[in-house]
Amino acid sequence: MDVIRPTDALIVVDVQNDFLPGGRLAVEGGDQIVPLINLMIPLFDNVVYTRDWHPADHVSFADEPEYRDGSWPAHCVQGTAGAEFPPNLKISRDALVVDKGDDPAVEAYSGFQATSLDLAAWLREREVERLFITGLATDYCVLNTALGGVAAGFEVALVEDSVRGVAPETTREAMEELRRAGVRVTTAAAISTAVAVSVATGEEPEPPATSEE
Repeated sequence: MDVIRPTDALIVVDVQNDFLPGGRLAVEGGDQIVPLINLMIPLFDNVVYTRDWHPADHVSFADEPEYRDGSWPAHCVQGTAGAEFPPNLKISRDALVVDKGDDPAVEAYSGFQATSLDLAAWLREREVERLFITGLATDYCVLNTALGGVAAGFEVALVEDSVRGVAPETTREAMEELRRAGVRVTTAAAISTAVAVSVATGEEPEPPATSEE
């Protein structure tokens, strides 16, 4: 995979307070990916942040949740602190923020399911060809956003050290599904190294840690 180009986009999936330690649906280690994402943001001309933006009566909310598809505790409710991005996450000035899950009757795990904006069309207008996916959680919204990108015809890479999953088993299953779909795997370190080498040499090397395995 080439060094970062103007036709690439970084997608930051649902890095919101309710998915971080202390939140209603905290993902273990979710806060650890924020510094890595912050390092990558300046490297991309196109940055997209997705966020759950649920109404208080969303169909997936349950008083006795089962913590799986269709049954979750109330989280990322519109206008609440839990729905906000953490203060230490850099928000690129020209970035796009995509709200999803804002229809009370419909669950949406992918940024490509947003009803207020056609994300694929927005990316194509900017001549984006490749997507680099980061964020939370690997086994739910990261998985579905990456698959949505593949379905829309983009080349997709998962930045593996910049995502975290809800549970080990479902995270392993998600990684297998992503690989079967043709999603490549790289790391923030590989991306940063490739960019640094490119700046120093004027060349565009392949990030050493990128793989399809």
